[in-house]
Amino acid sequence: MWLGHTVKVDRAERVSTETADRSQVRRAVLLLAGLLVVLLMVAPIARQPLSGTEPLLPAYAAAIFVSEMVTVALLLALFGVQRSWALLALAGGYLFSGLTVIPWAFTFPDVFPGWAVGDGLQTTASIAAFRRLGFPLFVLAYALLRDRPPVHGSASWPIAGVIAGVTGVALGATGLIIVGDDVLPRFMTDKRNVAAVWFVVPPATIVLYACGLGLLLRRPLSVLDLWLVVVLCTLLIELVLLSYVSAGLRLGVGWWVGRACGLLSATIMLLVLLLETTSLYARLARSVAAERRGRNNRITTMEVLSASIAHEVKQPLASMVTNADAGLRWLAKEPPRSDEAKAALGRIVRDGHRASRVIESVRAMYTKGSQERVAVDLNARIEEVVEAYESEFRLSGISVETDLEPMLPLVLGNPAQLHQVACNLIDNAVEAMRPVAGRRRLLRATSRRRSDGEVVVSIEDTGTGLDPAHGEDIFEPFFTTKPDGMGMGLMFCRSVVEAHGGRLWASANIPHGAVLTFSLPEAGEEG
Repeated sequence: MWLGHTVKVDRAERVSTETADRSQVRRAVLLLAGLLVVLLMVAPIARQPLSGTEPLLPAYAAAIFVSEMVTVALLLALFGVQRSWALLALAGGYLFSGLTVIPWAFTFPDVFPGWAVGDGLQTTASIAAFRRLGFPLFVLAYALLRDRPPVHGSASWPIAGVIAGVTGVALGATGLIIVGDDVLPRFMTDKRNVAAVWFVVPPATIVLYACGLGLLLRRPLSVLDLWLVVVLCTLLIELVLLSYVSAGLRLGVGWWVGRACGLLSATIMLLVLLLETTSLYARLARSVAAERRGRNNRITTMEVLSASIAHEVKQPLASMVTNADAGLRWLAKEPPRSDEAKAALGRIVRDGHRASRVIESVRAMYTKGSQERVAVDLNARIEEVVEAYESEFRLSGISVETDLEPMLPLVLGNPAQLHQVACNLIDNAVEAMRPVAGRRRLLRATSRRRSDGEVVVSIEDTGTGLDPAHGEDIFEPFFTTKPDGMGMGLMFCRSVVEAHGGRLWASANIPHGAVLTFSLPEAGEEG
């Protein structure tokens, strides 16, 4: 899984190092408070025997075993990522606890009659004492190893070593206990009642639990530390129920409630690891998705930027080619018309500067803080564009009318960008009227000042009109109804207008054609 590789994980995202927050501490305190309430409620009836409950022990032991083995797998997986010696020690503790619960169940009197692994009176109690004293030692190792530098190199060998060592100790010790029942301490007087010697085990275990708690609580708790504290407290409550409240009586009410606490302690760490790992993966998935969206947005922005430049530069380049051809024709005449050729070259220079301004204005749209804003006369911009398109209108048979309000207020904006907006809107109108036959081709440009402090400019045509099904799609990048269109012109216009605090919209022109209108705040109104 992760055993042979080092995976980089943000320290703040690690369950073993992320500081427990107040909500987690609150949940832990509530859980322990609930267990204390259960302890108090059970105390009056703790020594009441529950005969015939032996068949429940295999299920209990199986649940403990499965929970602790899955916890071991998760802790070893975390070790494979973080290479923490402390995690390896804790995994060893859960492995030890899980391996020793099986012989404990198999040697329990009357649970597997006739084929139990060991039938000595002291075997089960000795395994229980070994298991109860062994687990807190691993917790102490975890607490002491938290600040040790991580493992370098492959994680496989330390994992294999811990698994082999713990398995050898657990199986070897339980094997010796099973075969050496005659020399074991006299923990039990009969199958249900403990002897006085047993009461040495609980105090020793409590001391180990207290040492573990002290080491864990000496510094701010991570999420893992917090719930390990809860595990130790739950085991302490289990020990009190088994050894003191129920006086060591097996298979009584207190004994079974204590075993339930033991099962809870075995599953707490499992649930925490599963929940925190799931939460980590969810955060990781969100982070990856956000990164992917950002990358896609950057790619889309680059596509839009390049397409915008290609679209906007196409007009001045076409004009430059036309003027260059005209200049060559003037020079080819006899005698050469140098004055006309000079005029054509002048127009080429003008279009070259215009192309440069277009590129700069498009780049500025996608660069924060690079917008040049000055007072702009929209009437003058419209007149400049209409003049530039004069030959285009003549060749396409388009009549032009302008109705520009005198003394139109200035707007604050980027002159090159607003000039290009007017170019694009007029170019769209020309393109829309080219297929029209049988009626007048009319382009009308108007400007008005509104009472709300905005300047409104409209470009009307008598072309093919708008398809209602397309709606706002005409302003989306790469959407076009033209056979050779790029779908960038209106997107560019809306982006520029909205960046200047205005709006751009389209409507039908009655009876034929379309109207593209944009509004911008007056220079004195913006800001």
